[in-house]
Amino acid sequence: MDTKELLKKVRKIEIKTRRLSNNIFGGEYHSTFKGRGMTFSEVRQYQYGDDVRAIDWNVTARYQEPFVKVFEEERELTLMLVVDISGSADFGSLEQRKRDTLTEIAATLAFSALQNNDKVGLLMFSDDVELFITPKKGKSHVLRIIRELLEHQPKSSKTDIAGALEFMSRILKKRAIVFILSDFLDNDYSKSVQLAARKHDLTGVRLYDPIEAKLPKAGLLLVRDAETAAHKWVNSSSKSVRMSYALAHRKTADYFSTQFTRYGAGALSCATNESYVKKLLTYFKGRG
Repeated sequence: MDTKELLKKVRKIEIKTRRLSNNIFGGEYHSTFKGRGMTFSEVRQYQYGDDVRAIDWNVTARYQEPFVKVFEEERELTLMLVVDISGSADFGSLEQRKRDTLTEIAATLAFSALQNNDKVGLLMFSDDVELFITPKKGKSHVLRIIRELLEHQPKSSKTDIAGALEFMSRILKKRAIVFILSDFLDNDYSKSVQLAARKHDLTGVRLYDPIEAKLPKAGLLLVRDAETAAHKWVNSSSKSVRMSYALAHRKTADYFSTQFTRYGAGALSCATNESYVKKLLTYFKGRG
């Protein structure tokens, strides 16, 4: 991808996702993810309706009239985007690949964090951590993250979710808001989810293509595993084959939701033909 085409794609995603974050997600993001507590701001005269527990008795005694302490939320937060770029993320039976939608979701979350003056970081993974960008503030930093999501060419097609979460937990010393965006076509990541959820505010967003959930009845098909490159003939006319295919997808989905909810983390599943905007809004409002 040449520079001109890349900048055009970055601008297109910026316009779409920034509008979403400004008009829809900014307030929801702020109310969902709280700061570390309340910090003292100022003292002012008591007004009707103020909580009497907020009265500053020392100042009140000095001036012979009631004054109250005013506190405001301390919002020094960090958003960490952990994004799957393995081979299966390149699959798409509709207008765009899973990776394209994952990029849009990541950008929407990043601009929501930017609007609230929070830091944003990025970790891209396959079966290894391929890129880590230290969390920082600012629009130019968010645009750099979007460029990397668009331009980075994976070194491997395989997936290791556990390894990505373990790396993230080691390198982030302070509590962060962590979104891991993936199709979760992996297993044995239960322990890493448990450790990450204990330290961070963790949410898993599972994105899948509709054809991965239900195999169409289309006769004999030559299918290719995006992560191992293995080819296999599949008789999609067979009802038992289609049922086994659907069951495998269900097991993947159930394992994902079970492991995340078991340890108090958020879990959100979305098909590429569904509105991730509605899914995120429902999730934010459910937590708010």
